[in-house]
Amino acid sequence: MEAETAPCFRTRHLHRFEAAGKAFLYLQNAAIFALDDPSRAILDLLEPEPRSRDDVMTALEPRWPAAALDEGLDELVRVQAVAPVDQASPEIPKVIPLEPFPLTTMVMNVTNQCNLACAYCYEYGEDKIVDTANGAQPKFMSALTAKQSVDFMFREAGPNKVVHMTLFGGETLLNLPVLKVAIPYARQRAIELGKRVEFNLTTNGTLLKPDAIDFLVENDVAVTISIDGPQEMQDTFRVFHSGAGSYDVAMPKIKELLRRHRTKPIGARVTLTSKTLDVHRMFRHLTEEVGFREVGFAPVTTSPDRQYAIEDGGFDTMLGQFRDLAEEFRDHAVENRHHAFANVKDTLEEIHKGVSKAYGCGAGLGLMGVATDGQVALCHRFAGSEDHSMGSVTDGIDRERQAEFLDRHHIENKTDCRTCWARPLCAGGCYHEAQTRYGTTEAPNLHYCDWIREWTDVCLRIYGELAERNPAYLARFEGRVTDEASQAS
Repeated sequence: MEAETAPCFRTRHLHRFEAAGKAFLYLQNAAIFALDDPSRAILDLLEPEPRSRDDVMTALEPRWPAAALDEGLDELVRVQAVAPVDQASPEIPKVIPLEPFPLTTMVMNVTNQCNLACAYCYEYGEDKIVDTANGAQPKFMSALTAKQSVDFMFREAGPNKVVHMTLFGGETLLNLPVLKVAIPYARQRAIELGKRVEFNLTTNGTLLKPDAIDFLVENDVAVTISIDGPQEMQDTFRVFHSGAGSYDVAMPKIKELLRRHRTKPIGARVTLTSKTLDVHRMFRHLTEEVGFREVGFAPVTTSPDRQYAIEDGGFDTMLGQFRDLAEEFRDHAVENRHHAFANVKDTLEEIHKGVSKAYGCGAGLGLMGVATDGQVALCHRFAGSEDHSMGSVTDGIDRERQAEFLDRHHIENKTDCRTCWARPLCAGGCYHEAQTRYGTTEAPNLHYCDWIREWTDVCLRIYGELAERNPAYLARFEGRVTDEASQAS
């Protein structure tokens, strides 16, 4: 009788990184695993080619005791860092919520109009997705629809004690009268239902007149300002319909808001393009000269043939500057000092919480957008699109359509993503970006895969450094809830 052949072991889809002089693994279940020297040597041996246990012992026993090597290999198998070569990679469980998933965040588009004509805006560019079959949407949401939207939000929130209501546009403050109806109504309904509602508003800052600032301060509304940095960068794309730049109009009003509004964070959100890619200068201007406590950056979403689209070398430039700011963030965090770079903070929080996404984001799950006519969409960027509708504020969420969407968009269906080590934090990326680039929300955003992997590696290294040098800093994330993480896990 022939003796059984000893199994050979191979590495799985993992990512190795070093931080604070120590070696770590990031696994596809989103776990971070510290490597001792024997385990590190075993991986060094197995990564080029599969080896049997006996091969491992023969190669490494002169350096470490057999017991340590056995224990190391068994532990790597247990955490699924390595596996027998004849063992198939575990499938990603395709878990679709059986019960209605409670709504965590409603993004209410109170207008689709804007007093600016930003060249890269998805609302007006070639990637505009509005295709309402029954005619054009109203330019402004009515007070009635706003109240119906609030009722919808609480109805669909289920057991959630806290709901998030984001006011959006167009330029949101163009419909200040409806905001003055919707926010007090939402607060009153929250009291009646024993819930709490948190408000956030996005604006370009040009309409932050005294009465608008008074209203935002009095109602404790967190504000995000869409702004692209110093004047020459801001005025490259963020212009009025006449072509005049918006910096001189917006900046005094933004500074007044920052001076007066102290109870809620005022964040800056920057759109990066191939023409405006000096991240360092934007960051310094918005934090040191203007006074923002938090600044986040996002590459422009657009078709690849537009001159301002970021391609190839542009992502390398962006990554280098992001890395510099991330390392600066790390140095501040080690000393428990504040740093305003939101991109690294948000990623560190997801890493710390072990986020492993089944979907690119919470859109269509715990986050939905509402158009000016009350139609419910995947998110605010799809507001008004019949193809991406999820119901209405009067009729509620179309659960059959939602279930079908979740089934089609699960990461298990994205072949390119299934073997990627960065999938827990990415899961294919933004649906609107995919629609714009590839013509379907189901496509993974392959054009920025390298960028995502490299940025995730940067954040893992920062995380490892903080875990070794100031773990108390990371503990602050444990009491917070990240909307996207909770919705997309």
